[in-house]
Amino acid sequence: MSGKLWGVGLGPGDSELVTVKAARVIEQADVIAFHSARHGNSIALSVARPYLRDGQTHERLMYPLTVETTDHPGGYAGAMSDFYTESAARLAEHLEAGRDVVLLAEGDPLFFSSYMHMHKRLVDRFEAEIIPGVTSVSAASAAVGIPLVEGEETLTVLPGTAEPGELVAGFRSGKALAVMKLGRTFTKVRDALAKAGRLDEAWYVERASTDRQRVERVADVDPETVPYFSLIVVPGARNNPYAGESSTAGEVVVVGLGPGPLDQTTPQVSAELAAATDLIGYTTYLARVAGRPGQRVHASDNRVEAERAEFALDLASRGGRVVVVSSGDPGVFAMAAAVSEVASEPPWEHVPVRVVPGVSAAHAVAAAAGAPLGHDFAVISLSDLLKPGAVIEDRLRHAIAADLAVAIYNPASSKRTEQIKRLKEILTETVSPDRVVIQGRDVGGPGERLTVTTAADFDPSTVDMRTLVIIGSSTTVAARRPAGDLVFTPRHYGR
Repeated sequence: MSGKLWGVGLGPGDSELVTVKAARVIEQADVIAFHSARHGNSIALSVARPYLRDGQTHERLMYPLTVETTDHPGGYAGAMSDFYTESAARLAEHLEAGRDVVLLAEGDPLFFSSYMHMHKRLVDRFEAEIIPGVTSVSAASAAVGIPLVEGEETLTVLPGTAEPGELVAGFRSGKALAVMKLGRTFTKVRDALAKAGRLDEAWYVERASTDRQRVERVADVDPETVPYFSLIVVPGARNNPYAGESSTAGEVVVVGLGPGPLDQTTPQVSAELAAATDLIGYTTYLARVAGRPGQRVHASDNRVEAERAEFALDLASRGGRVVVVSSGDPGVFAMAAAVSEVASEPPWEHVPVRVVPGVSAAHAVAAAAGAPLGHDFAVISLSDLLKPGAVIEDRLRHAIAADLAVAIYNPASSKRTEQIKRLKEILTETVSPDRVVIQGRDVGGPGERLTVTTAADFDPSTVDMRTLVIIGSSTTVAARRPAGDLVFTPRHYGR
């Protein structure tokens, strides 16, 4: 019979925090496997040492690199993948021979642990059991001595290796926080905490639960002294004595929800929405946002952009964290320009304003069809509410004459149909009848309708305000394929 694989969590570092079950399994195992860096030392092995017995086989799984560069053709990820595959093969030899294998894991085996890479490669072939361990987050919380979460508070765990923008968004939206994988990332994480206004709430814990444990306020830590085995915790505001002391001044964040589907709203936008004290926007767009308890929602008509921007800036000037909501991308015929214009006026010059991008309607429709915007393109709105019709027509003619693909926003409404009819006339006058035209309505939504037609067959009466039109360039191709049609504009030109 094959042996059994055990993923044994050892806890945060104190051998006395190893569970009774973990200690028993370690003592009974035939093979003790553990990871180590190239220096050969293993913290996991040192924690488990009181429970080892004579006669056990030790398998040292030595990482090929940690922070070094590599000439592996697959880069760091490729080198580590090969290492995990080779390590799994070594353990499989023992298991096939009927020997039980304990793979030691600091903390918990499935919480930022290398054990999971072995588990995924072996669990389909061998019996495997996981013994959970005390996580470093729990140990750090105990070291700080402040309740981490209470009642309805939530805990957000982030790796310090995440991108700065993701860290800031997570710190702003999270209630209680834990940040793993520090070491070289400490300065980046500290700066992100400061930018999010959470630095003074944060605690640094090094080697939690051991005789080398160190606890300090993050703001007081020298980055040069931070090892990898450290983390940051920010207890929830209910018990954190420093909650609110480092809160930043109010600000306005203009976000784009994307074209409609929830899965096309970016995680960064979701984090900003969660962190807001106030949500402001057109009623239809705000209906797509699931507000949290305590948030104030301010809905308004679609034609009061300047007033909406001024209201948002006023709330922010009084300390609010205000999110102004747009559909699609906020910088494409949406609220980012309106807020920026009002914010440039003297009364609001000192109110911070940020813009967080979203998936634009043009790119959503283009993606649904293939890649019609794969080469140079223009984006033009047919709405004459803010610019003269003569300017619209002049820009259309120049864009078509320049042989650009053109994405058409706001093509028509129930009361405004002349511009889309005029577009049909311009196409008839200026391009060949077989020029590719795409109509995308409610793309990604339940009523999605995508039509690929030609300039000759394009019917303006089928277009409404929820439709986006893309006019191809002379090189745009509508390829009919058994596996699905694709529209694309080649990246090369003039060959």
